[in-house]
Amino acid sequence: MVTKRAPAFIVPCANGGFAAKQCLSGADLRSCMKFSERTGWNTEESELARAHRVRLAAGEPLLDLTASNPTRCGFLYPEVLLEPLRNRQALEYDPNPLGLVTARAAVVQYYAEHGVEIDAARVLLTTSTSEAYGFLFKLLCNAGDEILVPQPSYPLFDFLADLELVRIVAAQLVYDHGWQLDLEGLRRRITAKTRAVVLVHPNNPTGHFTKIHEARELAALCREHGLALIVDEVFLDYGFTAESADSGSFAGRDLGVLTFVVSGISKICGLPQMKVAWLAATGPGAAEAMARLEVVADTYLSMNAPVQAALPVWLAQRGGIQGQIRARTLRNLLMLDELLARQMAGKTLVNRLEVEGGWYAVLRIPAMQPDEATVRQLLDAGVWVHPGFFFGFGPAGWLVVSLLSANGEFREGIETLLEVLGRNQVSYSLPECST
Repeated sequence: MVTKRAPAFIVPCANGGFAAKQCLSGADLRSCMKFSERTGWNTEESELARAHRVRLAAGEPLLDLTASNPTRCGFLYPEVLLEPLRNRQALEYDPNPLGLVTARAAVVQYYAEHGVEIDAARVLLTTSTSEAYGFLFKLLCNAGDEILVPQPSYPLFDFLADLELVRIVAAQLVYDHGWQLDLEGLRRRITAKTRAVVLVHPNNPTGHFTKIHEARELAALCREHGLALIVDEVFLDYGFTAESADSGSFAGRDLGVLTFVVSGISKICGLPQMKVAWLAATGPGAAEAMARLEVVADTYLSMNAPVQAALPVWLAQRGGIQGQIRARTLRNLLMLDELLARQMAGKTLVNRLEVEGGWYAVLRIPAMQPDEATVRQLLDAGVWVHPGFFFGFGPAGWLVVSLLSANGEFREGIETLLEVLGRNQVSYSLPECST
């Protein structure tokens, strides 16, 4: 299966998966008895990951179309960005499990600017969205319970679920002139152990915004089966059209179901290193949920004072970095379409799937070989992309590229990608020689 760390390209394992659980026996099992089964992942480096590491170590040129960290993508940040960390409020220790009141008020203001009214008492600050997921899985699930996650999506969910002894159940999104939720597919996967449905709005990497009618049908399904709804909105501010940009936060959708909205400044402010995120609870049961979550958060008290004191300033200044990111991703998207349109008439090799927002684009390619082999060919040609199976696509026919890369690097990378795939097409089309 992404995650937030997916754009950094989680190392694929030798068996073709991503840190899949490892089977141990005999002496190996006895030597590992001190470790829990939940961390029994196969962490062996794959051939693809090794080839990538070796190329970087050799200093060979590489066009990175997996870029996900905006602080390394050449954007301009204010020179005074770190000044809010000098706030003397940070010298006082206020161990509020929900987070500093001033910081939560800034989150409330962020949603107010999206036309959504939420109560600061329903906001809990966390160091990351991963931590927020961990808290929510603890709140909602017993060991062995299940969480439904539409795919393609973050591969990180599997790891988070393993650590909480929870099982992720995948339900495929449908593509038909755009991405859609498969409500009937979700329904068929609900069991007595299902506790919640996770959405990413807009989805990563498909860029699909969950529409109002989809949200209402999903909420009805959740009410029918007593499920909570967890909605990741880290890319909410990055719609490509006015319509998608106005899709709105789930925090403002009165769905009549317990809903947890998860977000943070990694994407909103382009500051993944500052480690500030949050969850906000709405709907029936939100008060009891927050009471329980407060105890969970009080057990960890993971938030630090300096970043909480700085949060109001960073959120207020988010427009600068967001404007730069929107301009670059839109420019790269238009450039991608321009380059794809130049493919020879009648011999289109690569198609871009519809995308409404986010930082990524999904490419449909000829499924002539496993995507891992295609990615290795591209790596040898000096281009680094995500194979589709990394996000839960099938094993062949899918690539995912970041729209965050510098425009020149992006153009050169896509041109090289098309050239390599064109050579592949010619190679597979040639008749076999007879002897």
